[in-house]
Amino acid sequence: MSKPSRPRSLDETEAKAVARNIRVSPRKLNLVAESIRGKAAGRAMNDLTFMRKRIAIDVRKVLQSAIANAENNHQLDVDRLYVSEAHVGRSFAMKRFHARARGRSGTIMKTFSNLTVIVRERKETA
Repeated sequence: MSKPSRPRSLDETEAKAVARNIRVSPRKLNLVAESIRGKAAGRAMNDLTFMRKRIAIDVRKVLQSAIANAENNHQLDVDRLYVSEAHVGRSFAMKRFHARARGRSGTIMKTFSNLTVIVRERKETA
């Protein structure tokens, strides 16, 4: 006897992937996530491949995972997928200090982020 499975929170034409505790500030990560919102999945992959920001590599891995989830777990057509949502949340922050003048200290916050990417299958145009 086990507990009943939780109902699916996404639509039947959606799949998602989540990356937690990415070592980058949410503000910087949101710049990259903003650049792929609403784009076709293949186009977004190309944009992330040639983007010059370090965190684009991790965002690309999350997008690849969302596409793989759509294909393998939900039998969606990969050619019709697009990034419907890419949102960034704040995770924890490690507090460090830096020695300053006259015996004082300055606080350094090393922030972490969460990233959620949801891909959706486009409706067929007749």
